[in-house]
Amino acid sequence: MHAAPVTPSLREVDDLPSPRGLPLLGNLHQLPPATHHLTLERWAAELGTPYVFRFGTTRVTVWDDIELSHTVLRERPYRYRRYAPIERILKEFGCNGLFSIEGDAWESQRRLVMQALSIPHIKAFYPTLAAITERLRRRWEAAARAGAVVDMLDDLKRFTVDVTSALALGDDPNTLEDERELIQEQLAMLLPTLMARVNSPFAWWHYVKLPRDRQFDAAMIDVHRHIRALMARTRARMREEARAEACEMPFMDLDVEPRNLLEAMLALRDVPGSGITDDEVAANVLTMLVAGEETTATSIAWALLFLGADEALQERVAAHARTVLGDAAVCPGYTAMRTLDLCEALCMEASRLHPVAPYLSLEPIEDVRLRGVRLPAGTKIFLLHRPAMLDPHNFADPERYDPDRWLHEHRLQQRAPADCPAQRGAHEPHAYLQFGAGPRVCPGRHLAAVEMRLVISMLTANFTARLATDASRIQEICAFTVGPSAMPMRLTLRAT
Repeated sequence: MHAAPVTPSLREVDDLPSPRGLPLLGNLHQLPPATHHLTLERWAAELGTPYVFRFGTTRVTVWDDIELSHTVLRERPYRYRRYAPIERILKEFGCNGLFSIEGDAWESQRRLVMQALSIPHIKAFYPTLAAITERLRRRWEAAARAGAVVDMLDDLKRFTVDVTSALALGDDPNTLEDERELIQEQLAMLLPTLMARVNSPFAWWHYVKLPRDRQFDAAMIDVHRHIRALMARTRARMREEARAEACEMPFMDLDVEPRNLLEAMLALRDVPGSGITDDEVAANVLTMLVAGEETTATSIAWALLFLGADEALQERVAAHARTVLGDAAVCPGYTAMRTLDLCEALCMEASRLHPVAPYLSLEPIEDVRLRGVRLPAGTKIFLLHRPAMLDPHNFADPERYDPDRWLHEHRLQQRAPADCPAQRGAHEPHAYLQFGAGPRVCPGRHLAAVEMRLVISMLTANFTARLATDASRIQEICAFTVGPSAMPMRLTLRAT
């Protein structure tokens, strides 16, 4: 007789290992907001995954299995959703757009955003992108001539706000040149406030307003006033253009093609019976501004940490950039930009070591089983990203900053025959999840790549850049996304 196969017993969430906590608080006191992601990663190394920790009485399961991450992300938005408090709090901010919205409303909004951020649209937008990059170059030239230390993270956020606003909304706030334009400073308050409130055990801000809460509320009022004024101007322009077209061709049924995301949303909103409100349009405008500002600017800033400390690498990138740019200060065309692979590789490798999104927070909409663990609907799930990106099975010599690993010619070398072991090494892009995966993969990933290539090539072709502080003093700070605590640099003009 053969023994019956042994079926592994199904584990419950409370069966998982857990760091020791306190009654009522759980592990909340062990998770400083600015560095809690590092604690989550340390617990993963000590306890193994999955493990469970507690925000007060809320249980959160933590996983670092890359295949499981892809499985979960493929099944969004109908089997898994983003951590529910995120949507609730963004609704309070008037910012429940494509990033956080769930269910059927997501699909229609996704189509609009994907159209605005499509490759043909960005290609047509390239002259404006190049003009905004030139604006950033002039700002840096002035700082270099003055011998001033440049707050690179602040300047990069100004750049990405101008790009996103001009591309998606048809409005260029020009924060790079207009120091009186406060929208960038106001937007910068949103994600830290979101992080603080998402991780709070109760909604204390509904009952007590601290000075920072009142400051944030005032900033959001100003931002929404700006967005509503932008919507009104766009509507007026669309009506005026439609009237002009009708006068020129009175016997034709004209359907004017929207030129940007805001025009497309307003056109859809104003169709009778659309079911879309001005509040939803405004929420998506705000979502685009925040998402477009934070992640790309931070990815570029992390690349500067390595570029500014490695003279040989910087000279190599400068030579690569100057070969493509020729005598131009900024990459002159979209086709030329596509050859700047090394510039994008710098940023990708930096965000592998310093992930801008260190984890995703999700929850199942129905009861599920993951890796032999039963998770009731609503169980909180954190999917850690960095462990897989530091796994030598996924990336050879994973602790080393090596942008070459992302270049096509380098990857071809990794396929060398067995008698050339020095040329072989693991490279698994599947383990790099900084833009997500599945149906809700980041729609702005191509725009981000173009911005990375433009900024890095412009910087290295025109300036030498050195960190103005010791690199060891720059720390990871989590404010929903993870950015450097500072990125001060001194720029010197290159000889022409």
